[in-house]
Amino acid sequence: MRKYHRAAANGAQLPLITTTYLAFVGGLLAGFSGYAWITVPASVAFAVAATLRHRQTLAALATVCAAAAIIATAAGPPALPATNQAQDGNADILSRVRSRAAEVIDRTFGEDAPLARALLIADQHEIPIEMRDRYASAGLIHMLSISGLHVAVIAAAMELLFQVARLSRRASLLGAFFTTAAYVAVIGAPPPALRSAAMLGVAMVSRIAQRPTSPWAALAVGAFIPLVEPRVAIDVGYQLSVLGMAALVAAGALWKRHLASRFEGWKGTIAKELITSLVACAITAPLVAWVFGRISLIAPISNLIAAPVITVAQPILFLALLSGPFTTLAKLFADAAHPLLFAFDWIAMAAAAVPGAAVTVSATRLVALLAALAAGSLIVACVSRFPSRPTVVAFGALAALVVSPAFPMQRDERMELHVLDVGQGDAILLRTPKGRWILFDAGPIWRSGDAGRSTVVPYILRRGGRLEAFVLSHPHADHVGGAATVLDKLRPGTYWDAAFAGGSESYIASLATARRDAIEWHRVHPSDSIAIDGVTVSFLAPDSAWTVGLKDPNLASTISLIRFGTVRFLLVGDAERPEEDWLLRNKRDELGADVLKVGHHGSSTSSSDEFLGAVHPELAVISVGARNIYGHPSNDVLHALARAGAEVLRTDKAGTIVIRTDGVHLEIEANGNKWDLSRDSARR
Repeated sequence: MRKYHRAAANGAQLPLITTTYLAFVGGLLAGFSGYAWITVPASVAFAVAATLRHRQTLAALATVCAAAAIIATAAGPPALPATNQAQDGNADILSRVRSRAAEVIDRTFGEDAPLARALLIADQHEIPIEMRDRYASAGLIHMLSISGLHVAVIAAAMELLFQVARLSRRASLLGAFFTTAAYVAVIGAPPPALRSAAMLGVAMVSRIAQRPTSPWAALAVGAFIPLVEPRVAIDVGYQLSVLGMAALVAAGALWKRHLASRFEGWKGTIAKELITSLVACAITAPLVAWVFGRISLIAPISNLIAAPVITVAQPILFLALLSGPFTTLAKLFADAAHPLLFAFDWIAMAAAAVPGAAVTVSATRLVALLAALAAGSLIVACVSRFPSRPTVVAFGALAALVVSPAFPMQRDERMELHVLDVGQGDAILLRTPKGRWILFDAGPIWRSGDAGRSTVVPYILRRGGRLEAFVLSHPHADHVGGAATVLDKLRPGTYWDAAFAGGSESYIASLATARRDAIEWHRVHPSDSIAIDGVTVSFLAPDSAWTVGLKDPNLASTISLIRFGTVRFLLVGDAERPEEDWLLRNKRDELGADVLKVGHHGSSTSSSDEFLGAVHPELAVISVGARNIYGHPSNDVLHALARAGAEVLRTDKAGTIVIRTDGVHLEIEANGNKWDLSRDSARR
């Protein structure tokens, strides 16, 4: 009798339908990994054994194998090229799962595939630039990536599904946790999702043990787990995830302690969600302003409206992915999700279209510090039984923030050159002693973004000051890729261009933006110059007579000589040896410089010994992408620079490089270190 009751109890905790479901999910994952062919013969053997022995375990194994076999025999996309197949053979199982999942999403969702990819597997590469802008202005950009919200929704949906399958409370929690953990692993364990999964584990243990746990303790564990990889700490997604979760915990405490008793019924539900959204947006605003240079004022309302849509859509998207091998069933789920995805995008579009929905801000260090103090005080006020003191501190910080421009601040009267780390491309910022900027090139463009949007604009906005001029060296996409964005967002007064005939789509877009925004366009000629705040930018090339017969834009690069006091900087774009020879013939006496931006990312086609001898730089800076496919910089060029006696810094090794000068001395900042560069003024 005892044996019967034990078996009955086990049966109640793990009914056949649930075992079958879990086995089927496991089989799908095994199939996606690329090893499903092994399970085809095994599925037959397990099915026979399960029929003869009536064993539930054997039945589950048979289901796993059957699901994997379905994947193995399902029609897939065209075969990859041989090179990609070789790389795929070396990839780990999770990478294969993610790759196959992406293929299923593309096949199943059609036009909705880019949005579904972002929401399911954290792949935003197919998201158009204009869509990113729309969601950023609406304050919904965080919903385009896998975050705590998405993971929590899937976990809740899985727990509900297991409960419907008549699992026990403990089995439902365990099933939801392990299914969610597998999902987070498959999508590559992005830090926000990993943080959410860790907090889910803490909550699961707490509920099973029936021991209430502080949400702050769960947050501490969730925030710590991703830090196994220390670099995660500087990941913006991780920072926003932790800060946003802290805001939600604080808002929950505020509601429970001070506001819950004042609202009832549906009014209480709406009030709670609105207050939570307001608190979350207020607490994350300083970090958003610091990183992105923009704050969405419409975010509390847009998040309140969009969150229920995502809550309903996410489980349907997940089921569509899991049922990918069954085309008809997957299409059914995808069609069910389409109206929800349309509604989500419409909410972002409507919110972004509201006048004043987002404002551009210049978050200086003082502003960021005061805003962070206000946000921290707000968290303390929310969780405190006596919130008056932290509230006073928060309002005091905000008051100081409002009048902070009036604070007497010591201005650094030095000129600065910032060689930005934009990968394989160029983007160089000159900052005058009065805090105004000139930009030389705007970095590369890629399918879902550009360096202007991701690096240049936030960099300038964070430090404050107006962009006065944009100078383009030549119209290749790795130099002009971010130009249209920069011109649109910052609207400099002038656009200087070598005007080489033809060019990339990015170049044409930059000219169209300049025309639309009435930005004054100038063609660069030798002897033209820009003078601003004691800094002079003289153009040495290109000469129109020289460029008329050229076919390569590199050979018509704008050559800029920057002078401040006795210090000189030479920026040569992607100039190659023919243009260097032209400069040696026509401008040799003007080439001497303390700092040289090395031509063409250190390619062997540039930086001849004679040219380097004429420039004789103390410091050579190479803007180059890490592990780029071109093999830049060339070892020959590095040896040539060493022979010329130049210290060499590379953005792929040092990141963004900042050079400061008072007109006499030079200070270098790179890799978190600062040092003075000795100058031999007699060599000039």
